[in-house]
Amino acid sequence: MTSELLQQVRVINPVSGTDQISDVLIDNGYIMSVANHICDLPNDAHIRDGHGLILGPGLVDLYSHCGEPGFEERETLSSLLHAAAAGGFTRISVLPDTSPCIDNPAVVAQLQKRGGELEEMRKMGKGDVNSSPLTSSTSLTLPFLNIWGAISLDVAGKQITELIDLAAVGVVGFTDSQPWENFGLVRRVLEYLQPLSKPVAFWCCERELMGNGVMREGSDAIRLGLPLIPASAETSALAALLELVSATSTPVHIMRVSTARSVELIASAKARGVPITASTTWMHLLLDTRAVKSYNTSLRLEPPLGTPSDLAALRQAVRTGVIDAIGIDHTPYTYEEKTVAFAEAPPGAIGYELALPLLWQHLVETGEFTALELWKALSTCPAECLKQKTTALAPGQKAELALFDPQQNWKVEKQNLYTLSSNTFWLGQQLTGRVVQTWC
Repeated sequence: MTSELLQQVRVINPVSGTDQISDVLIDNGYIMSVANHICDLPNDAHIRDGHGLILGPGLVDLYSHCGEPGFEERETLSSLLHAAAAGGFTRISVLPDTSPCIDNPAVVAQLQKRGGELEEMRKMGKGDVNSSPLTSSTSLTLPFLNIWGAISLDVAGKQITELIDLAAVGVVGFTDSQPWENFGLVRRVLEYLQPLSKPVAFWCCERELMGNGVMREGSDAIRLGLPLIPASAETSALAALLELVSATSTPVHIMRVSTARSVELIASAKARGVPITASTTWMHLLLDTRAVKSYNTSLRLEPPLGTPSDLAALRQAVRTGVIDAIGIDHTPYTYEEKTVAFAEAPPGAIGYELALPLLWQHLVETGEFTALELWKALSTCPAECLKQKTTALAPGQKAELALFDPQQNWKVEKQNLYTLSSNTFWLGQQLTGRVVQTWC
């Protein structure tokens, strides 16, 4: 493997809390040196001018949806991994709502085998993303695949999967990624999972309160004439879950936080020592109910976009660590599935290739977030929520890195995306910022 020297690149290191200009030498998959200037190079070293580029730990996604198996027209595992790589992700975590559901060791083994085949192709030089749809100078490697195991065997959540068997075959943790209605069973799950030391994640939503709503309650929803979802649909379920976590002491990750009141509940629980981590999604940090006036079905999300006060509270919570991480929740759908009335559209939007450029542009470039705050919430903190270690960007450490060009302009079009789907609010728009290389 050829050695690579990145000269005078901006190095963001959330582990050490540093943001500085340095030379970085990478050799045979390891970081060999990080210094002001590196002169002693291997003979085969490839030198790259890093001026204006940003190097940081590879991004880590907590939860996203894969079409394979069952919905390959939306996304295959290969297209998902390629899209994630193009977004700077070196680890992704697939939710269990495939068809068949990831509720038994056989399905886990099927995905692991497929991931292994793609990895073998990568090692042979066939699985790397050697060139981007946008530029031949892009060089990316496929990310590591984490697999979530399902908690329940049925939609109603009345029968628990064989959790021990799933843990034995290497699932990253357990979630149904759907709201639970039977809190007696939730308590039992928390008791069962305690000795397994695996993450368990819940999306807090009371379906009865949600009803047929598609938009957060407030003046915007009234003006647009869309069915309302009260904030209490989230907060009532969250309050109940926090009580169960407090009683059982089983660590839990709270997915898809979307309201200001939820931030308050989580902050209070953490102050009491309740063992929880939490995440919101990247789109809930960028947009609020005012954007829905376009009736763009890619803004039909679950949970729905919050009010402006929700958005402000979520941003502040990420900065202060009340919300630990930013999830992508990449949810691909075909053109036909999304080309319907707003209230009839399935919820979700793609995100892997868009999240970092848009978050950087709207949060870091505006000065609301520091580069360290954003990168930490997208890399080391998600890994910690998954109970995985991340390595510092330092000599002797494995090179799990992403190189980002914050000035590269590109247009969001289907032919410029690796994902098979294009259900995004930003379709057809010009963006600034693109990942140009990953090491994994």
